[in-house]
Amino acid sequence: MCTSLVYRDATGKAYFGRTLELTSDLPYQLAYCPVGQFFSSHLEGHATLDYESRHAFLAVTMPGRMPTREAPLGLSDFKVLEGLNDQGLTFSLLSYPAAGGPQQAVAATQAVLSASDLGSWALGRFASVGEVKAALQAQPVLLEALTLLGGVESPFHYVVHDAGGASLVIEFNKGAMSLYDNPVGVMTNGPEFPWHLTNLDNYTFLTNVDASSATFGSYRAVQPDSGIATAGLPSSSTSVGRFVRAAYYAQFTEKAATPDMAVLTLAHVMNAFDRPRGVSVAPADADGGHLEVAGLPGPGSKGPATEYTCWTNLSDLERRRFHLRTYRSLNYASFDLDDLASVGTPLILPLDRLDSLSGDATGLLKQAKPT
Repeated sequence: MCTSLVYRDATGKAYFGRTLELTSDLPYQLAYCPVGQFFSSHLEGHATLDYESRHAFLAVTMPGRMPTREAPLGLSDFKVLEGLNDQGLTFSLLSYPAAGGPQQAVAATQAVLSASDLGSWALGRFASVGEVKAALQAQPVLLEALTLLGGVESPFHYVVHDAGGASLVIEFNKGAMSLYDNPVGVMTNGPEFPWHLTNLDNYTFLTNVDASSATFGSYRAVQPDSGIATAGLPSSSTSVGRFVRAAYYAQFTEKAATPDMAVLTLAHVMNAFDRPRGVSVAPADADGGHLEVAGLPGPGSKGPATEYTCWTNLSDLERRRFHLRTYRSLNYASFDLDDLASVGTPLILPLDRLDSLSGDATGLLKQAKPT
């Protein structure tokens, strides 16, 4: 499960928030990539695509393979799950189990981009959603069988946002890639994105104005407190329910007057999607179909599988500030991309180093081991 949304302040500036939910903590790494870093994307049977970063970016990543003594991990091995670049462009990976299937035919001599490398490619090379969308018209992208997930084909879809507020969904549905402009700036998981927009048509009655009294016959009913306006929102944590709730919160939450207050307001909004362990669990006889991402641990010795918010991110797109909190913290550690601009080498910091941290942690990242 994942929930992402764009929030705008009183001046229309865009801020982005997302949660990531899985059944276990993975070896997440916070990675900084400077300008001029080289990447290679390779899929068996196709020419390698080499590309260089034009923009610095900061990202939550996952190793794409197990390291060996002969082949230690390099920056290209860290796959972007969530990131922000120095132009205010964001990239997000969200679970989407229906991604895999027959894909387009691409000549073996043509360089293709693995979907696993979409994050570094988009953040490292482009400044806006428009640029990403135009580049994808010409660049073939194929799903990759992920060894660390038992060979499942990249079970994700992807969203891109920019500082101007534009939003793009990159979705592989049963193998076919589609690009969708996202007019609501919200994304969760399945079904496919157009279905979520159609479902939103069922919620035209939503408003943030409390209807706190009504008359039935001669009886006047009166609410004892505020909040009845949210009674029509879906209450479950399903992808469908969260999409509608995220659209509601993004639309109606008060528009903050300052950037600092906007980030704080966005943090309150994302609290509505924070999920503690055990709120819902897999039944004892579950066959794995309940898991958003196949290949992750299911029920085991520690009890039934339960999806929970492993980490939450807030991105201030205009000021290029990246805020993160892990499950073991209620506060956010913050990173300033402008402050990192003078760093000329890639940096990797295990995400669990942020447990219980709050405030500016840019200095901590600068002290991290280069890779």
